[in-house]
Amino acid sequence: MNVAQAVGETLVRCGVGTVVGVVGSGNFHATNAMVAAGARYVAARHEGGAATMADAYARMSGTVAAVSLHQGCGLTNALTGITEAAKSRTPLVVVTAEATSPRSNFAVDQTALAEAVGAVPMRVTAARDAIAVATRAFATARDDRRVVVLNLPLDVQAEEAPDGPGTAPEVPAVPAPAPADVAALAAALGRARRPVFVAGRGARGYRAELAELAGRCGALLATSAVARGLFRGDPWDLDVSGGFATPVAAELIAGADLVVGWGCALNMWTTRHGRLIADGAVVVQVDLEAGALGAQRPVDLGVVGDVGAVARAVGAAVDGGAAGYRTDDVRRALGARRRWRDEPYDDAGGDGLVDPRTLTAALDDLLPAERVVAVDSGNFMGYPSMFLDVPDERGFCFTQAFQSVGLGLATAIGAALARPDRLPVAALGDGGALMGASELETVVRLGLPMVVVVYDDAGYGAEVHHFGPDGHPLDTVRFPETDFAAIARGHGFAAVTVREAGDLAGVGEWLAGPRDTPLLVDAKVARDRPSWWLEEAFRGH
Repeated sequence: MNVAQAVGETLVRCGVGTVVGVVGSGNFHATNAMVAAGARYVAARHEGGAATMADAYARMSGTVAAVSLHQGCGLTNALTGITEAAKSRTPLVVVTAEATSPRSNFAVDQTALAEAVGAVPMRVTAARDAIAVATRAFATARDDRRVVVLNLPLDVQAEEAPDGPGTAPEVPAVPAPAPADVAALAAALGRARRPVFVAGRGARGYRAELAELAGRCGALLATSAVARGLFRGDPWDLDVSGGFATPVAAELIAGADLVVGWGCALNMWTTRHGRLIADGAVVVQVDLEAGALGAQRPVDLGVVGDVGAVARAVGAAVDGGAAGYRTDDVRRALGARRRWRDEPYDDAGGDGLVDPRTLTAALDDLLPAERVVAVDSGNFMGYPSMFLDVPDERGFCFTQAFQSVGLGLATAIGAALARPDRLPVAALGDGGALMGASELETVVRLGLPMVVVVYDDAGYGAEVHHFGPDGHPLDTVRFPETDFAAIARGHGFAAVTVREAGDLAGVGEWLAGPRDTPLLVDAKVARDRPSWWLEEAFRGH
């Protein structure tokens, strides 16, 4: 067994079950070794798509995924997806070949590239260390929630590995939260009259613990965008905090006298640049890592610990029975205005263009409730993010830490692979759809019963609405309409073009059929107004 084979088999024995990639000469043997060891291999059409598919798969499955790349250009092609995953702390191992001759056209400083985007670089420098390095790469990804770029130099790959493949390292024990911190948080909850919990990525999987504690102290429940759906069905669920928040949610969060972030960074997006947190409100942050506490904004109390363990410990220390923020007035407000589609609006459709709110609300009614929604970046993104409901925190995949346009389709593919029991829905703008169009073939090849919705406003809408009001020329950010339905049919999709709500009848027909081909909805949307969240988004630039 050579080093390439030993590394591939070790990663699978450690727990990697799915690897996504584009195979070249440099990663051919390592990839085949992973497949031979039992991993599922998914071929992408572009390395950038491969990285994002693996990222989304890891997020939705809760496991460590792998990406397999050729040396040099394979890694550079994947860097945007790797950056998104690194910023989101996705547990991912990037297995990449590495040129060993400085005269090679493939030679780049792959360690520097990994470090530059926030990933952890590792390298197999000798055959005798191959198993140990591969095992450490997996453990770092899993236990520290990091993206690890594992470099396999070409000359080392061919050497004979002295030992057999490794096995999975033990999962380290989670330390108990400090008793003083537990007491301080319990006391803060006991004093609060209007507490709000904001749960982030680190709170996924702990709905029961947080809902139990919230009930004992009368707290309302909200999430960051990436944890959307965590409290779905709870009568005190506010849905998302931040730029996507409904008017009633924003009002209630801003009225809180205590805000507790559970596995949540409380960054500028989740707090609307701090404006959702009232002056004088007590702010608490709970996180596994001490370095995360107060990193985005000052906090009055930071608690280091696992979200579930802290919630259980604090629950045992809270008296319980407090009404808190759970009043009859709040119950009535949430009953009437919990969702964005409960807010009245003037339909902006007409002249062959459909209002994106009307479009998305109609799709929400048509599509099965058991869905997984993936959203690309752009002016349109608030509509599918908030008008398409999701069943739980595994129903929404939001690869937007890096705010890159073009990741949406690959995100939906990765999410679909992780959740084959649900209808995958990809929501894209016209710009992102064209950037990621190579993966339309991947959807068809994999037989995914996906619904792809393209919100076509014939331009980069965010820039149009940001710069247009000031009279700037917009020729660089406007384009002719694209026939996305024709492009999709060329790849083997079924497709419908929507210019008014009645055109969605074709979606109903597809849903009623065998769904043996994916469906693309080419929605020509009204383009004269910015989405409600856009002004908030540009505050961060």
